[in-house]
This record gives sequence, structure tokens and C-alpha cells, in this order.
Amino acid sequence: MAITFSGEFTSPRTPDEVYDFLCDANKFGPLLPDFESMSVEDATHFTVKVRVGVGNIRGMAEIKMELAESVRPIRAQYQGRGNAVGSQIAISTGFDLSPLAEGTRIAWQGEASVLGTLALLAGGMLEPVSRKNIQMLMDGLRSSLAYPPAQGVAQPTPSEAVEAVAEQPVQAPQQELPSAAEQGTPAEQLGSPSQRNCRD
Repeated sequence: MAITFSGEFTSPRTPDEVYDFLCDANKFGPLLPDFESMSVEDATHFTVKVRVGVGNIRGMAEIKMELAESVRPIRAQYQGRGNAVGSQIAISTGFDLSPLAEGTRIAWQGEASVLGTLALLAGGMLEPVSRKNIQMLMDGLRSSLAYPPAQGVAQPTPSEAVEAVAEQPVQAPQQELPSAAEQGTPAEQLGSPSQRNCRD
């Protein structure tokens, strides 16, 4: 059984930023529906484990994913193959990026096919569940790309730092005032009370 799907959404990020996100397995992989775990082999290959649940059928699928096509900053396509519940699963998902005045248009399309026990047992439930999972993936992507990349906390430039210091009120250092006995006393006569008593 093969299921095709397509759609589009927009992001305020630039095509380059969207492309970098889509081609990063550590960002794209965990968005897959019912994600369980992932191991990355290299820049274009990773293996993902996802939970499978259709009706009363439950299991785990291990899918080997490949970034089969990547053309900066206009296209990225993944292909994956794996096994689950005695069935063979194959998926293909592609993204075409085009610039907008304030962001990027992301058109996506793909296909999923299931052969074997799962397809036989799930019957008519397989297609709606598959479409729901694909929509979950796209909703996750849309949410992750809904805002520009997070920037670090802005640090003041040297000139801004100088201006900030200049605005701070300057306080003169505190000075101890001479005691009444010391006021008007010549510097050479200053000393401890005991020393003055000795001289008197």
C-alpha cells in the first residue's frame, strides 16, 4: 500500500536557515512522529526508532534514513527504509524552498509504502493513521521554523559600555574629618593622645 501526500507552509527564516535546519539530522529526526531514539552515522545517514501503533497492532520500527538530495538553499529530500511488525516500510519526503519577501515558502511532498503483515492486518486504518503522522511531522516542522533562529543575549559594544559608565553618578571617595582637637593643629604636632600628653 502506497500513500502520497503534499502541502506547503511559510517560515520567517531565510531559505539558507530553513535548509540548514532540514539537513540537520539532530533537528529533523526527533520531529518524526512517535520518535523514540536516534543514532547518527554521518552528515547524511541516521537511524531512527519510532513507535508503531495502528488499531491493536503495537511495535517498534527501526528506519534507516538518508539525506538523498540536498541542493542549497532550494531542496532537501530524505529517503528511508525499515522494518516493523513483520512488514517493510519505505518513506520519501522532499522539501522545495523558495524565497519570500519576509521568509521562505516550504513546499513538501512525499510517499510512504507498507508491505507485509502490517498492511494486511491494519487494512483501511493504515492510510488515515499515516496521514495523521505526516501531518504531525509537518506541524512540528512548521512550529520549529515559526521564528527566526534564537540569538544569544546581546552584549553591549565597547562604546555602549563607556556610555553606560558615563551615565553612572560619580561619587567622591569618603574622607575622614579631623577631630575637634586636631583641627587647626600643625601637621608635625598630630599624633596619638598619649604622644600629645607626653609633649605637654
